[in-house]
Amino acid sequence: MPEGSRIFSPYRAVGLVSNKLPLVVRYIKRRKENLIVTAVGNTFHTYGSLKLGLLSVGNPHANPIVALGADAYHIYTSCNKVIYAWRRGTELKHTYIGHKQDVHLLLPFGPHLIAVDKSNKMCVWDIKLETLILEMEFQKSSFEVSVISHPATYLNKVLLGSKQGKLQLWNINTCKMIYSFEGWDAGVAVLEQAPALDVMAIGLENGRIILHNLKFDETVVEFKQEWGKVTGIGFRTDGFPVMATGSELGHIALWDLKERRLLSQVRDAHAASVTGLKCLPSEPLMVTSSPDNTLKMWIFDLPDGGARLLKRKEGHAEPPLYVRFHGSLGDTIMTAGEDSSMRMFSTANEKLDRSLGRATYNHKSGKKKKGVIDIRKMPAILSFTSEAARESSWDNVAAIHRGKSFVTTWSSRFQKMGEHRLEHDRFKKGDFENSIATCLDISICGNFVIIGYDSGHMDKFNMQSGIHRGTFGNPTAHKGSVRAVVVDGLNHCVISGGQDGELRWWRFKTCKGLKKLEMGEAVSKMTLHRDSGLLGVILENSIIYVVDVDTKKIVRQLYGHNTQVTDVTFSPDSRWLISASLDKTVRTWDIPSGACVDCFSVPVPPLSIAMSPVGDFLATLHTDHLGVYLWSNQGCFHHLSLRPIEENFKPSVISLPSTAADAAQMASKEGDEIEEIGLVDLDLEDDEYKSPEQISEELITLAKIPTSRWLNLLSIDVIKKRNKPVEPPKVPKSAPFFLPTVPGLEFKFAAPVEEKQEETSKVKTAFSFEILTTFGKHLKNGSFEDALKMLMEMGPSSIDVEIRGLDPDTGGSVDLLVKFLDMLEYALKKQCYFEAVQGYLSLFLKRHAEFVIKETDVNDKCEKLSIVQGNSWHELSDTFNQTMCLVSYLKNAALVNY
Repeated sequence: MPEGSRIFSPYRAVGLVSNKLPLVVRYIKRRKENLIVTAVGNTFHTYGSLKLGLLSVGNPHANPIVALGADAYHIYTSCNKVIYAWRRGTELKHTYIGHKQDVHLLLPFGPHLIAVDKSNKMCVWDIKLETLILEMEFQKSSFEVSVISHPATYLNKVLLGSKQGKLQLWNINTCKMIYSFEGWDAGVAVLEQAPALDVMAIGLENGRIILHNLKFDETVVEFKQEWGKVTGIGFRTDGFPVMATGSELGHIALWDLKERRLLSQVRDAHAASVTGLKCLPSEPLMVTSSPDNTLKMWIFDLPDGGARLLKRKEGHAEPPLYVRFHGSLGDTIMTAGEDSSMRMFSTANEKLDRSLGRATYNHKSGKKKKGVIDIRKMPAILSFTSEAARESSWDNVAAIHRGKSFVTTWSSRFQKMGEHRLEHDRFKKGDFENSIATCLDISICGNFVIIGYDSGHMDKFNMQSGIHRGTFGNPTAHKGSVRAVVVDGLNHCVISGGQDGELRWWRFKTCKGLKKLEMGEAVSKMTLHRDSGLLGVILENSIIYVVDVDTKKIVRQLYGHNTQVTDVTFSPDSRWLISASLDKTVRTWDIPSGACVDCFSVPVPPLSIAMSPVGDFLATLHTDHLGVYLWSNQGCFHHLSLRPIEENFKPSVISLPSTAADAAQMASKEGDEIEEIGLVDLDLEDDEYKSPEQISEELITLAKIPTSRWLNLLSIDVIKKRNKPVEPPKVPKSAPFFLPTVPGLEFKFAAPVEEKQEETSKVKTAFSFEILTTFGKHLKNGSFEDALKMLMEMGPSSIDVEIRGLDPDTGGSVDLLVKFLDMLEYALKKQCYFEAVQGYLSLFLKRHAEFVIKETDVNDKCEKLSIVQGNSWHELSDTFNQTMCLVSYLKNAALVNY
C-alpha cells in the first residue's frame, strides 16, 4: 500500500480512450487482425479492430507519453528522453537511452528505429542491439523537422518534412542527403505514402494537400480544405481511389483521386481536432482518434461513397464535474460534466460502459442527424441525482445545468435524455427570470424530485409526468440561495441547507416546515446516508458537521481541511465519512470517535468523490482530468488497525491511478542513466511471498502430506489383507517368440541389451553383494534430510517395505536400525515433519520390537529418542492448552457481557 494511506490504494482509471497523439495501426499475422494503439496520458491502450475492444493496457511511464510508433513486432513509446520498445503490449524488450532532449517523433524502419528530439537531432537506433548507429543535427532556423516518413520501395531512405515547408530525402545508410524539395511556403504537418509508387501525400498547415511525385519532383494533384491545418491523411486500398483528410475543426474530407474532386464530407466527426486518421489495409474501414477522448471506426458503405460511423469507444470530451454510484450493486458509476453529456462506466468490464447522450435543446433533431453533434447543446451539468427504483417505468435521473433554472430528466435504462424540462412558471418571466437551479435530490421511491434555487425557492416535481406537485416555504424556503437538499429514506421529511446558515426540516407530503437548526455558517453541500439517518454537512468555513436527521442535532464536528471542501461521502456502514478538498487531500473520518484516521494527498485537487454501495471502491474526479479514478478499499481484503492521525500530519502525495489495474509507476533518474525497476514486473513469481520451511525454531512444523501416508501405517497389514484379490492374477498372453518381453504381470517389451565384453575374471568383490536401496544408502551416508523426503513421497506400502528392509535378516544391519532412529531424532530436534515422524516411529517399533529388546545399541538409542519426543509433545500440548484456555475465557466473557 502506498505510504500515506492506510485505507485506499490506487486501482485504475476508467473513461480514458485517446489523447492528442495520433493513433498507430499494426497488423498481427497470427491474430489475422489489425491492432489500434492510442496513447492515454502515461500509458497506451491496444484495441482490436474486429470488435474495437480493449485488448491490453501498457505499463505506466514516469511522465506522459510524447510520441508513439509501432511495427509488426514492437510498440515504441517515448517518455522524456528515453524510448521504450514493448512486446505483446506489456512486456518491455528494449530501452534506448542517449537523447539529450525529449523525443517527439518516432519511425520504425526495418531493423532500425529513427527518432527526432526537441533539439532537432535525428538518431538512428539498431532495434535489437539498442546501439546508436547514426546521429544528425539540423539547424532549426533553416530546417526544423516536423514530420518523418519512409517512401515505399526507397531502400534505406527517409523523407523529412519541416516547419519551413521544405522537404529533404536522406539515405541513412550513407548519411547523405539525396535531394532537397523547395516546398510550398507552408509548414509540413503530415506525410503519407500514396498507393502509387513515388507519390507522397503532403498535408500543409494552410490546409493544402499535395500529391507529389518524388522521382520527378512534380506535383500530381493538389486539393485545398477550407477548415485549416491538415491533421491526418489516409488512403483506401480496397480498390477505390479515395483519400481522406482530417482537420482541426473535427471534420473529415473524402477526395476522389480519379475525378480529382471532393467526394464527401463527414462534418463534426469529432468534437476536437482529428489527430489520428488511418485507413485499414484492404478493407473499407477507417479509424480516427482525437483529443476529445474518442476512438471511432468508419465504414465506406454509403451510396455516395461517404463514410458511416460503425463503432466507437469514447469517454468525456471535457472534464467531468460530478460522480455518483448508481444502483445497489456498486458496479456502475454515473458521471456528468463540462461536455453536457452523462455517462455510465462499469467497474467490472469496459464493454459495459454506456453513454446517455448529450444534453441539447432539441434532442429529437439530434437523433435524426444520426449522432451528429448539435451545436445548440446545453451548458455543463453541475450536479445530478439518480434512483434505480423505477428506472424501468420512467425517467430516473435528474440533472441541473450551469446558469439554467430548468432541470432535465434522463433514463438510465433506455440510455437517453428524457422528455421533461422541470421548471416552475415563476422562472419563465418576471422577477425570478434569471434564477438558476442550485441543488436537487430524488426520493427513494423514484416518483418525486426536489429542486432548490438561488432565489430561495424549493419545488417538488413528479418524475413520471413532470408536473409541479408542491412548493416548500411561503413564499421561499430560505432567505438566501438553497445550497443543498436531501430526502430521507422513508419519504417522511426533506432537509434543506441554505446560504443563510440554517438547516430546515420539511414534511415531504405536505411541504410544511417542521424545524430548523442554526449552523452558524453558510451551507455549501450535504450528503445523506439514508440507512443510518446521518447527514454530512459542508460549511463554507471548511468545517464538516455530522447531523442526526431523526434527533435533529449535531453529533460530530470535523476539523482538518485548510481550504474549501468540495465533496463528502459515507461508507456503506456509515462508520466512515470521506471528504475531499481543494487542498489536494482526501481525509477519512471515523464517525464514532470523530477523529481523522487516514489522509492522503493527490497531485490534482479532487472535485467530486463517491463511495461504492458495497464499499469496495472510492471514485474521484479531478480538475482538468477526463478520467474517473478508482481507489480500492483495503478494508475489504484484510483487517485495518486505524488510529487518529496527528494534527500536524503531512500526507505524502500519491499518484493518480493508471488505466492498468494495480500498475506500479515507472521511476526514472535524471541524467543519462535510467532504472527499469519502476516498470511493472511481469514475473509474478518474484513478487509472490513464499513462506520459509521453518518459521521459528520454537514452533513445530508439520509435513503437510496426506493423512493416509502416516496415519494408516499401523494398520498396513489389515489394509493389505482387505485389498488382497480373491482370484490370482492371470498371466497375460505371451508375445511372439522373436519379441522379447519382461516377465511379470504387466505386458512389457524388453529393452535391447547391449553386448558386453566378457570379463577376464569371474571373481566378484565383496561390495557387489551388498543389498541396499536408495533409502538405505541415504541412511548409511547420514543424509537424513534426503531420506525423510523420500519417505514422505512414498505410499504406505512402500514405507513398510523400506522399514522391513532394515532387518539384519533381510539385508539390513543393526547400524541401519540405529541410523533410522538417528534420522527420527534429527527431525524431532529440528521440530519438523512432526506427524509423519510419529507414524514412522510407530511402524518401526512394530516391525523391529525384538531387535530393540535384544540389541543394546538400539535399546539405548530408543531411550534417548523417547526423551526428545516427550519434550516435543509436551511443548505442543502446552501450546494447545493455552490457546483453548484463552478461547474459552473469551467465550465466557462475551456471554456475561451479553
